[in-house]
Amino acid sequence: MTRISIITVNYNDKAGLEKTLRSVTSQTLKDFEYVVIDGGSNDGSKELIESYADKIDYWVSEPDKGVYSAMNKGIKAATGEFVLFMNGGDLFYDTLVLENVQKMLVPEYDIFYGDNFKVKDNAKRKKTYPEQLSFSFFYTSSLNHQSTFIRRKLFFDHFLYKENYKIVADWDFFIYTICKQNVPYKYLNCTISEYDFTGISSSEKSRNTIAQEKEASMKMYFPLFVEDYKQVAELNSKRVQQVFHIKNFPVAWKLLKSTISVLLLFIPKMKK
Repeated sequence: MTRISIITVNYNDKAGLEKTLRSVTSQTLKDFEYVVIDGGSNDGSKELIESYADKIDYWVSEPDKGVYSAMNKGIKAATGEFVLFMNGGDLFYDTLVLENVQKMLVPEYDIFYGDNFKVKDNAKRKKTYPEQLSFSFFYTSSLNHQSTFIRRKLFFDHFLYKENYKIVADWDFFIYTICKQNVPYKYLNCTISEYDFTGISSSEKSRNTIAQEKEASMKMYFPLFVEDYKQVAELNSKRVQQVFHIKNFPVAWKLLKSTISVLLLFIPKMKK
């Protein structure tokens, strides 16, 4: 059977780590590898890991250069055919996930992804994914590593996560392997994880960082699509989507077009 490596990275999040350790070690499937990479925490995380040492195949607690540095360290330490990242605070949806998924990991595909629940402030929202991925999907979204099983060999055939990126190195890896290298993927029509969404900041600084890192990736892999990328991002904005929704209603659409025609009389003409 295909062996799976679960990798958990953590830094000074003992409470979140404890939830993850409990979730991973409670899986009904026992024949999987568990790797824990701690960044030298000083909040008791190391001692917690030690208490689970008999259920962990490999662990280390030492300083690293950030989350993607820790994830790369986990990839190098793992020996399973597939890896999945279940970081501090993340949970499997139920105890049967690995047992059910292991049967689905067939040789024809290198990336398998499923659904998840985003958890924030005691609220849960289900995130579902399309069976067919597209370039436009990656304009505004990505696969979540908590719900994606990646053939470990891909990282060595192509590259490990970019450690100079702060937020979107996993997105960078997916858009390169799937959209540029046509790596075969398969949607798993099941829920894999509950994803701790509290660690993602919605600050203006984080949004700027995301935009800058994504643009750097686009310029590297798809330089001719950079301007298209910006336009598609605008097309996917909430306001534009509302316009598309109005188009489904003939009377409202006619009224909107009339309003736009009037407004265009008072502003400079569009450049072609």
